[in-house]
Amino acid sequence: MKRNFSLSTIGGSALMMIFAVLCLTVFAVLSLSTAKAGEQLSEGSRNAVVNYYEADAEAERILSALRKGDLPDGVETDGSVYAYRVPIDGRQSLFVEVMINGTDYTVLRWQAAVEDSMIEEEPQNLWDGTFDPME
Repeated sequence: MKRNFSLSTIGGSALMMIFAVLCLTVFAVLSLSTAKAGEQLSEGSRNAVVNYYEADAEAERILSALRKGDLPDGVETDGSVYAYRVPIDGRQSLFVEVMINGTDYTVLRWQAAVEDSMIEEEPQNLWDGTFDPME
């Protein structure tokens, strides 16, 4: 007994199988790239947190030395107000200002900020919304 196979039936199922394998391959590659991006993001977040808390601990050590009466390097003083900065990473620093009166102290500033944002700029002449035709 001789069977007749139709090429269109075999070709259609083969094309469907190739398309399904191609789709699964694309989804697998997308999943791997998403997982890699998530890993890099979580690693960056972990590093940021570790760097901040290391800088915070160093700022606390400096504050402790100030409360004992010592003046560590890099600390600026203006009367009873002491100011210093502790680098967090290449872009950010922890800026601290403390007022010490005897055994009491008041934290005036404990702020992480980008180094460039601390540069004072000249005020800009902005339009106030009015129109003066005589100018």
